Amino acid sequence: MSKITTELLLERAVPRSTRLRKIETLNLSKLQLKTGDLDPRLFSRLRHLQKLDLSDNLLDKFPNSLTLPDLRVLNCNNNKLEDVTALKQFPLLEELTYENNVYLTLNDDYKVMFLLQNLRLLNGKDITKLANHVRRVNSRKLTSKVTAHWEKFFRDQLPEKYTAEQVKSIKKKFLKSVQTNVVYGPSSLSEFTRWRVKMIAEEFLAYSLGLELNTDPELEEKMDENEEESTESPREAAEDVDQVTIMPSKRKRNNSKSGSGNKRSKSQAKTEEEAVVNPRKSSHVQDDPAPDKPRTSNQSAKEATPEQGAEGTHKNGEQFPKGQSNRRSGQLTGEQKSQEQDNGVVSLTPVKNSKGKEDVSAEPLHFLQCHSKGNSREDFKTQLWSCVFEPLLDCGARKDPIVSSSRTVATCGGESICLIDCETGTVLKKYKVATEEFFSVAWTTLTMVISDSRKKSHNILAAAGRRGIVKLIHVAADFCYGEIKAHKKPIATVCFSPTRETHLFTASYDKRIALWDIGIPDCDYNFKASQLLVLEAISIPLRIAPVPTCPDQYLLAGCESGCFAWNIKLDKEQKSRPFEAIFQFPDEDGGITTSHRVDGLAFLNDDVIASKSSKPGCIYLWSWSRSFDTKGKGCQRTVSAVILAELEWSMTDLSYLTLSTCPAKDYVFCGDEMGSVWMYNLSNYTAAWSSAKGKRSDKKIPPTQILKWPELRANGEQLTEVLINNVVSDPTFTYLVVLTSVNITAIWKKS
Repeated sequence: MSKITTELLLERAVPRSTRLRKIETLNLSKLQLKTGDLDPRLFSRLRHLQKLDLSDNLLDKFPNSLTLPDLRVLNCNNNKLEDVTALKQFPLLEELTYENNVYLTLNDDYKVMFLLQNLRLLNGKDITKLANHVRRVNSRKLTSKVTAHWEKFFRDQLPEKYTAEQVKSIKKKFLKSVQTNVVYGPSSLSEFTRWRVKMIAEEFLAYSLGLELNTDPELEEKMDENEEESTESPREAAEDVDQVTIMPSKRKRNNSKSGSGNKRSKSQAKTEEEAVVNPRKSSHVQDDPAPDKPRTSNQSAKEATPEQGAEGTHKNGEQFPKGQSNRRSGQLTGEQKSQEQDNGVVSLTPVKNSKGKEDVSAEPLHFLQCHSKGNSREDFKTQLWSCVFEPLLDCGARKDPIVSSSRTVATCGGESICLIDCETGTVLKKYKVATEEFFSVAWTTLTMVISDSRKKSHNILAAAGRRGIVKLIHVAADFCYGEIKAHKKPIATVCFSPTRETHLFTASYDKRIALWDIGIPDCDYNFKASQLLVLEAISIPLRIAPVPTCPDQYLLAGCESGCFAWNIKLDKEQKSRPFEAIFQFPDEDGGITTSHRVDGLAFLNDDVIASKSSKPGCIYLWSWSRSFDTKGKGCQRTVSAVILAELEWSMTDLSYLTLSTCPAKDYVFCGDEMGSVWMYNLSNYTAAWSSAKGKRSDKKIPPTQILKWPELRANGEQLTEVLINNVVSDPTFTYLVVLTSVNITAIWKKS
């Protein structure tokens, strides 16, 4: 790694210089620099530096005292920046670029617009008008709200003669309350709003009570780390189904160029760079999207701006706060109706298969295009990855799977998460996060303490993806109340423990599976998350499943290079653990192998596991209890999977077409590369497999039925080349939700 020296600075100056104080332009790009390499003592000698290029390095933040008083242009592209507030030390900065810093969001754009009064260009765009609005109108509105909040709730709490201790106490309560309750602008800017509200509140207290302002950035940063992290709130999404949020992206999944190849090979996901970007490249769909696809509307597509955002505050009373979406809905009702035919969720009408009638046990109900990038009618590229049905709150959701699910399903793909009513096809809510690409969602039910110490159960949705951050959403309140920075690399999948409602597993492209206790939020949404375990894998984990008979002791994972099991018992002191067993399966040549990609993994019942794809055209059913001897000792054992049967499946070599199961009905589901859904009713086999002497089925079990992808027409064009990424049924197998590679969510209903 290159270290910065006087000689290096003189050499990298443009043009080269003999003295540091004469340097006006400096190029320090592509040096693998980290934050600690930026020595303030050395940089303080660059008194006349006007242009600085720090792109393509490893910076996660800026030191607070670089002392570059004349800096006008700064390039920080392609770093790992997590915070921008230290840039305020460059007050003369006019041009700033920091694209492709994955942890920076729209909120950071607004922060630098406020902090840098002379800034004209941000990431190549003229932001003069918007910045003036942020500095003046936004600040004026927030100052008014902060002042009103103090007058209404806190002024009378302070006696005429007060002690320093009383002031300290009231300040702490006021800062916490005002950041929670003062709301302004679109929910995607809630982090910026909270940051500004805190700043304004501190200035207000300093002026009103004669308190000293905290001007130490390091101290402020440490204090912030101890507070609840704010996130982009999704409250307005229920009404603004197609809110536009432009997301800067270093690597976009759907930008495959002509000639890049139309077929996914087994080697694709083995390269680290591609694995981080893309669970699967399906460029044969991306390169030739069907043109001019129309969309019919159910919801408004009004783009939220600071001027249009809802104003007002919300209070924490007997119920959880509903957020600003309830106020916003009243403002947008008229426009929603007027725009109903132009923007929103598309429903594509299936056309009867021209080949004739089929023996159909499920009928197509809805085809929805609700994850479009920028609400584009032409978006048939966004990949949809994960869906899970919401548990019911009043039926013992974790005890009886037959009655544990509603007809509401959460789906994710691209920058959004949708909640869909399967019967009506209505998108009930939609959440968007700029710069994110969601790969996985999971539900849990938490018993929260609300006001008056009463307890009430609420469903919480966890969502994660490319940024390695878990979003925690209280769906009933339309409120994203927190986030967990779980991994530095993308999260492939998440799941909750079936026995401990606050325990969440996150499997990441950093080749680790982490177990988190997400805690239970209080009535003010304060919560504390903690990491309990880190499970080390030798390749990227793609699918994870707690073992039903011992969910607190063993976790199974399908990975890029095999199927593994870990001991997850928390009574052990070791927090970082290697895998305990790796499973062997038959390979394509009739031998035995442990090295194969397992991109589908689910339990059919307490013992039988369905997994794919150790070889093309095959889904294995195998026994956990007979394969894994819990009495065996030692880590990293090689274990032969006891195969019970093979399911006949597509011969495609495409990966990441995952499977699912419906344990209550003994069904296995898996989509293919032709848009079809393979369904296997295994109720006639499970009794024999449960026998201790149960033998392996000699022949492959064919699918009970294959649901063919119907002809879908939009503006006269047929939608073709559809890959089925995921298929999930509700516990009673009433609805079947199919996620595709072409931004279509298909919902089937069992006849």
